[in-house]
Amino acid sequence: MVLLRSYVSGGWHTATDEGAPLHDAATGEEVARVSSTGVDFAGALDYGRRVGGPALRELTFHQRAALLKALASHLREHREELYAVSARTGATLGDSKFDVDGGIGVLFSYASKGKRELPNDTVYIDGAVEPLSKGGTFVAQHVAVPLHGVAIQINAFNFPVWGPLEKFAPAFLAGVPSLIKPASQTAYLTAKLVELIIESGLLPEGSLQFIAGSVGDLLDHVTAQDLVSFTGSASTAQKLRAHPAVVRNSVRFNAEADSLNCSILAPDARPSTPEFDLFVKQLVTEMTVKAGQKCTAIRRAFVPEEMLDDVAEAASARLAKVVVGNPAAEGVRMGALASLEQREEVRRSLKALLDAGSVVYGDPEHVDVVGADESTGAFLSPVLLKADPQRSEPHEVEAFGPVSTLMPYTSIEQVIEFAARGGGSLAGSIVTGDPEFARTIVLGVAPYHGRLLVLDADDAKESTGHGSPMPQLVHGGPGRAGGGEEMGGIRGVLHHMQRTAVQASPKVLSTVTGRWIEGAPRVEGEHPFRKSLAELRVGDSVVAGPRTVTRADIDHFAEFTGDTFYAHTDEAAAAANPLFGGIVAHGYLVVSFAAGLFVSPEPGPVLANYGLENLRFLTPVKEGDALTVTLTAKQITPRIDQEYGEVRWDADVVNQTGDSVAKYDVLTLVSKEQP
Repeated sequence: MVLLRSYVSGGWHTATDEGAPLHDAATGEEVARVSSTGVDFAGALDYGRRVGGPALRELTFHQRAALLKALASHLREHREELYAVSARTGATLGDSKFDVDGGIGVLFSYASKGKRELPNDTVYIDGAVEPLSKGGTFVAQHVAVPLHGVAIQINAFNFPVWGPLEKFAPAFLAGVPSLIKPASQTAYLTAKLVELIIESGLLPEGSLQFIAGSVGDLLDHVTAQDLVSFTGSASTAQKLRAHPAVVRNSVRFNAEADSLNCSILAPDARPSTPEFDLFVKQLVTEMTVKAGQKCTAIRRAFVPEEMLDDVAEAASARLAKVVVGNPAAEGVRMGALASLEQREEVRRSLKALLDAGSVVYGDPEHVDVVGADESTGAFLSPVLLKADPQRSEPHEVEAFGPVSTLMPYTSIEQVIEFAARGGGSLAGSIVTGDPEFARTIVLGVAPYHGRLLVLDADDAKESTGHGSPMPQLVHGGPGRAGGGEEMGGIRGVLHHMQRTAVQASPKVLSTVTGRWIEGAPRVEGEHPFRKSLAELRVGDSVVAGPRTVTRADIDHFAEFTGDTFYAHTDEAAAAANPLFGGIVAHGYLVVSFAAGLFVSPEPGPVLANYGLENLRFLTPVKEGDALTVTLTAKQITPRIDQEYGEVRWDADVVNQTGDSVAKYDVLTLVSKEQP
């Protein structure tokens, strides 16, 4: 007998009782036992806040991103071990890869986004500087910093690897420690995942804790700095959300709950079209991957009334080829549900659904099984139903297994109404070759969905499919689906941070944020292009010019570049232009002259200019105008894995009267040390 251990307060904890048995979903054999008896939940939260939080907050976003990448690489090297344990949950190898590789992919994705989209700093700047006074001496900036609590992550049984990692990655990148509590049915796989993570030694102590078993009095000890993320049933989410300590402390609560996701086949996608085949293939895939135990699976399939029988026939033919059985047996395409209890729950839901319809394919009470005994394993036939969409049951009852319901519609307005009757969903899909139909459906059902896939012959080959959450996108949905959001790229990171408006002088705000802002002091002296990253400071600047723009310059630039737009070449037409009133210099000529003014041409720490951002031309430049440019180091971002970093420079080009003619950011790569 293996009793799963919890990992709390810096060590492994073994329960003081025998625990409850957990069984192999395919064979019925006991895999392990689970219990959290004896865990000091208050102590675990305190340890996370006191040890894990400070350790994470000492690291920059880029350092945390690098650790996520290292962890992802470590887990990828050990994924075969995870596959082997995953098979005991009833998952086929394909299902296991979906779960394990998907979770590892989330880590890689957040590592990449953290490096590309977040600063190599401990504070995140959210939005532009807000001017609060006429003279510019009083300004404001929104900043985001990590909450000083613990991210409590309560997960469902269906994705024992992906589920924890999709919550852990954005929390870790934000600088907030996690406490993972998996559903007991498949906790032995999450336990293996955590064991691999802890053994890697990659993460700061206290940044990850794990509870095997019930949560006990855990939520009694949450504070306003903690967060709770939950995946599971809507009824459980409601109970947790209403916990007195959660309510009293206004704890951030994110829920991903029941979801009657839909897929809509368009009238143009008739039999023999690529889109018809895509719809049927996707429907069967969503029914059988993970034995339909996916929160994003298609539960309601809406089909034009005249094509209902065609879809039913085509889907049944595909389902007939699905071999159900022990994942270890050759040829098996669909494994078992997670437990016998889960199978009985699905059968109870099926009885309610059958009150509104009939079976098109499958037998809820029997299935031919390969390599196992139907009586001991949690096996269930894929079941495709046909129902009346005017009835309430298909829009209210979720059979969380290999079950989907076909329903007819007669108009675009009607199918939008039917889709909305799900009360809020995680994911929906529209299969059509008609962009106008897609637009109408997307805008009609978007208020009720967290994510929508439009599938056609153009994107099918590269599409990740209806049921695959992507770390770059929001995973959540309104209403019945929980009203929360997971992942969503940097949005998922910011969920774990406090957004604060800081009001101050430009000098103080620049110091707080680590970025130069207009009105803050500049430091002139040695040309900043002669300084390495180790020597350069925010605010270092150079003023260069003036250079007078001549008509010959404008004519030459037009001829040399081929940009002979009339405002630069035709006196009469330019004079008639209400914006210019005469010949003006090209905007890119102004930018080119500015570069010639501020550049320090000799070899040095500056390695390359790799772009401009936020370029705006503010005042027309005419012949005779004298240009001066001020270049100021605005933001310095060392790359932790390279011998150079990025410098963002503020460029302000003014004319002889001091009016800005162009403003933009110059981006350069600069060596950390002098060459």
